[in-house]
Amino acid sequence: MTNRIVLPRIMQTGAGASKEIPQILASLGCNRPLIITDKMMVELGYVRQLEEVLGAAHIQSDVFADTVPEPTAASITAGVEKVRAGDFDSIIALGGGSPIDSAKAIGILGKFGGEMRDYKFPRDVCEEGLPLIAIPTTAGTGSEATRFTIITDETCDEKMLCVGLGFMPVAALIDYELTMSVPPRVTADTGIDALTHAIEAYVSQKANPYSDSQALAAMKMIAPNLRTAYHEPQNKAAREAMMLGSTLAGIAFSNASVALVHGMSRPIGAAFHVPHGLSNAMLLPTVTEFSIPAAAERYADCARAMGVASEADSTEVANDKLLTELNALNSELQVPTPEGFGIERETFFSLMPTMAEQARVSGSPNNNPRVPTVDEMVELYAKLW
Repeated sequence: MTNRIVLPRIMQTGAGASKEIPQILASLGCNRPLIITDKMMVELGYVRQLEEVLGAAHIQSDVFADTVPEPTAASITAGVEKVRAGDFDSIIALGGGSPIDSAKAIGILGKFGGEMRDYKFPRDVCEEGLPLIAIPTTAGTGSEATRFTIITDETCDEKMLCVGLGFMPVAALIDYELTMSVPPRVTADTGIDALTHAIEAYVSQKANPYSDSQALAAMKMIAPNLRTAYHEPQNKAAREAMMLGSTLAGIAFSNASVALVHGMSRPIGAAFHVPHGLSNAMLLPTVTEFSIPAAAERYADCARAMGVASEADSTEVANDKLLTELNALNSELQVPTPEGFGIERETFFSLMPTMAEQARVSGSPNNNPRVPTVDEMVELYAKLW
């Protein structure tokens, strides 16, 4: 049996990596990039800094800054039109997971046309869009190193999973200094998202030796540093570890898969506009408890990699410690329940069958070590409340 490993062609890591963009563009033969970002990156001055670096290298660029959190098919339309009307030879995605996911979709639609729904899973999108250079500013989604994008169809509140080599950035500039301004709530949500990526990649039925190595390394970096990054936003060592851990987790799940947490998380985000990382955090302890019986040794490995269990602990003890840690992490990082988030109970319960069916259709639950029925997912949603 063989495993196909897919990575960005170029990865630049460390403080100041984002300033290497002119050299990266030159190596790709590109000199007319469109910067795709959001309003926050403009307000924080990161777009201006990027434009200055490009300008000093005599590279002309333009900006599309209208991406939104949890991007929708409608929200990327203007970006697609800008690409079609311009003479751009590349895209620079600057921001968190939403701008990077938006840029992936815009690059494909801008070149090949159609609607986002045309590209949803199970289609394997192999078409090469405009070369994409990703510069993440949060330590969470790992989108800079994955072959996935998530775009919501707002007409039916479905988060569409889109998969394929066409969505893999050709380059990723991983500069932890860009995360120093991330507020605690976003640090928590994106950090638990990254931890979820690593755990799910490791327990996934599609796991392989390469993805295992990346997932375990990611857990070893994320677990000891997430609380520090949350409580001490200016701690450079914690921020750097979180940033690299997030990218390794992205590499892990891109080359294995995510599983039940993500499958059940996307419908919550689509229906109730819960940020993706936060809905993952809501689900992680409950889904982990459900799944442990089918992969007890694997989950015990996770507990040991995270530093919450020792090699001397039995599998059962290690998994008990893992569940205790996941619940404690949610408590300390103030992760709310759906009720605590402000979701109306009657609406949540009435939509549970629909959300469970959407999760099933996404394919992610089938990667879980314990594959649930739709009824079991409904039960898990109810327990989550």
